[in-house]
Amino acid sequence: MTNEAQEATAPAAKPRSLRNRFLLVIVGIIVLDILAFMFIPPFPLDHPGEPVTGIGDLILANLEFPVPHVIYPDGAHGPTSIISFEPTITATIFTTWVVMAVVLAAFILATRSVKLIPSGVQNLVEFAYESLENWAVSLGGVGARRHVPLFAAFFLFILFSNWSGLLPFFGKIVALRAPTSDVNVTIGLALVAFFYFHYQGFRALGVRGYLGKFFVFSGFKEGPAAGVIGVFVGLIEFLLEFIKPVTLAMRLFGNIFGGEVALGVITALTIAVIPVAMLGLELLLNLIQALIFSTLMLMYTVIAMEGHGEEHHEEDHAPATASLEPSAAH
Repeated sequence: MTNEAQEATAPAAKPRSLRNRFLLVIVGIIVLDILAFMFIPPFPLDHPGEPVTGIGDLILANLEFPVPHVIYPDGAHGPTSIISFEPTITATIFTTWVVMAVVLAAFILATRSVKLIPSGVQNLVEFAYESLENWAVSLGGVGARRHVPLFAAFFLFILFSNWSGLLPFFGKIVALRAPTSDVNVTIGLALVAFFYFHYQGFRALGVRGYLGKFFVFSGFKEGPAAGVIGVFVGLIEFLLEFIKPVTLAMRLFGNIFGGEVALGVITALTIAVIPVAMLGLELLLNLIQALIFSTLMLMYTVIAMEGHGEEHHEEDHAPATASLEPSAAH
């Protein structure tokens, strides 16, 4: 009977123990927050040692304005426009190099001593790459496999760039800032994706075939009105191609920069428990934003390589049908 009673009370004891630990963590965070406020009091932005005069000082101290801080040359100002030819090294450029070094170091460690049965860093890198490959193939078909390296590179770089801004010392050290919180970096990423999927479209269909997707004159066979409508619709689709890099860049920049600002303001207005909960949400949202950007790049590439009209689709599927004939004979 004693053993049965112990077994009956064991499941109830475990949730109670977890609840006690959770409450202990909350109390510890609150105590740490109070001690930090007493011994390391906050101060207005760029005025260390002075007491804050209100909530406004706390909010401004946590805001990170869009213009990045210039590290080199010393004393130079940040870019005042999107297009700038000043040879400066900003905090976002420096952090971009740091993120690239981290990603490359992880892959070098994973491939330095490749094992048949992976473990450690190799296992983690292989799992990440295979997951991204399966995701790409499930969306874009077998033809998307050749674009997986760039797709994975975009995803990993953007993911680590997003997550870097959630580290507590980012924004406090002027030389470190999340690259994707700078619109110049997101525009650069979007332009790389833009030129890549258009290049793949021209490569797969040729100049005439690719431009023929937008400028369709076959409608004139059915009459002048149908021809003019076809050309007008094609022209709109052609102009919309130049909107794609803008939407890619602004979506990523807006979500990352807005998330950092919201996290900083909530940290200034509340105790540490709420920012910790929001930090977990930001980790998930930043992962989703990296996946959205890289997936859109992949799908734009797959769509750019597809022909226009039924005749071209039949030509595209002809080699695949021919390749299946030997297996069907077996």
